[in-house]
Amino acid sequence: MVKERVVAAIDQGTTSTRCLLFNHSGRMVAVSQREHRQHYPRPGWVEHDAAEIWRNVERVVPAALREAGLRPDNLAALGIANQRETTVIWNRHTGKPLARAITWQDTRTERFVEELATRGKSELIRDVCGMAPTTYFAGPRLRWLLDHIPGAREGAEQGDVLFGTMESWLIWRLTGGPDRGSHVTDVTNASRTMLMDIRALRWDERLLETLDIPEAMLPEIRPNATVYGSCRTVVPGVPIGGALGDQHAALFGQTCFAPGEAKCTYGTGAFLLMNTGDRLATSPHGLIPTVGYVIDEEPPVYALEGSIAVTGSLVQWFRDSLELIHTAPQIESLATSVADNGGCYIVPAFSGLYAPRWHPDARGVVVGLTSYVTKGHLARAVLEATGWQTREVVDAMNVDAGPGLTLTRLKVDGGMTANHLLMQFIADVIDVPVERPFVMEAVSLGAAYAAGLAVGYWADLAVLRGNWHRAALWEPAMDPTHRDAEHANWNRAVERTYDWVRPS
Repeated sequence: MVKERVVAAIDQGTTSTRCLLFNHSGRMVAVSQREHRQHYPRPGWVEHDAAEIWRNVERVVPAALREAGLRPDNLAALGIANQRETTVIWNRHTGKPLARAITWQDTRTERFVEELATRGKSELIRDVCGMAPTTYFAGPRLRWLLDHIPGAREGAEQGDVLFGTMESWLIWRLTGGPDRGSHVTDVTNASRTMLMDIRALRWDERLLETLDIPEAMLPEIRPNATVYGSCRTVVPGVPIGGALGDQHAALFGQTCFAPGEAKCTYGTGAFLLMNTGDRLATSPHGLIPTVGYVIDEEPPVYALEGSIAVTGSLVQWFRDSLELIHTAPQIESLATSVADNGGCYIVPAFSGLYAPRWHPDARGVVVGLTSYVTKGHLARAVLEATGWQTREVVDAMNVDAGPGLTLTRLKVDGGMTANHLLMQFIADVIDVPVERPFVMEAVSLGAAYAAGLAVGYWADLAVLRGNWHRAALWEPAMDPTHRDAEHANWNRAVERTYDWVRPS
């Protein structure tokens, strides 16, 4: 049995909650996972039951310890990574959510966001929090809950109803809940609410007034690597030492600690973050400036983020809707059955285009079809879509990140990185090396690293860098002339997606 001290990470994701245990070398020693139900009450609405997620946490943490043959006193600390922007409100005295959590995919706040623009508030919001108002962020969801859930606003104004993203909810429950639980949030999740001053790192009165949010319901904003309190349930006595939004956690887990270092997580969608150091980079090209991480009392490290809506989900569509493959990994062998895409391009603008184009009116297209095109060519076009979307984000980042910050290599993680054809294509089109680490669980590892730093389990960032080991490398090998021609074709294909959805 393993008897060493380890750090636990709770990875509270969109479809499941996991607990992973990591040792001092950054290797995973155990994992436990439970899925939670997805609720779709109306078109465009996506909800989770926060109470169900809490029950899953109560189960997965002890299960991971049992798998490793460990007890709670073997835990040096616990860290949390979470799906960002998912919004919960609950009663401070009973611990019960007032409604199901509204997730980050939910678009019900579209009308309110449009109203903010009509009222001329877009510039204020962008100047203070760094982001243009969109349905993507938590603040508009909180406003919707206050407007539509009976008793929510009255309770919030009296301090009886609390707000949090998922890490706030879990920390509050773990540290006692109704019995003096800590109502806190970390700075990365706070930076995704549209309510925080991204330079001062505090809730902003002008934004709270604009969105009509009572400050009494908001959690205290804390650094990412600091002790939030000790668990009073599940694993009593274990300090909670770290919390980050999932993509920030992956940046941290990939040890992207220097300006210009970047990672991309490839899952259902893809999220590319570049460390910009102490510089808060503005982005005329559709990227999102965000807080990368804050270690205890140190100054904030900022990042630029490019969000791609559809990557892995395009492979799922190819499998489930078109039924051209039976399992997701089969797409690689099908794509390698042909030498190229046969002149076919697929742009997966299923619900509009995200960074850097931000065209909500766009819808997906398949262009260049001829009688020559086979399902092998379609498979290759599916994979190439992820490569070209990555290229668009990288191009925008290289322009917007600032003087001297150019992406020179890309660290990758997530399920799609098992596809060697795709990773090689990404290296080819962004024209820099792509590298995958030995430990693939970058999100969970980042949460563990933050927690371990806070309690001295790891001494400093240099130790964490020493834990990073490369498992695979893809070097660019595409002829530049061919790359430029294909890129031009991709751009022509994307332009054909615009202006498909028109106001009724």
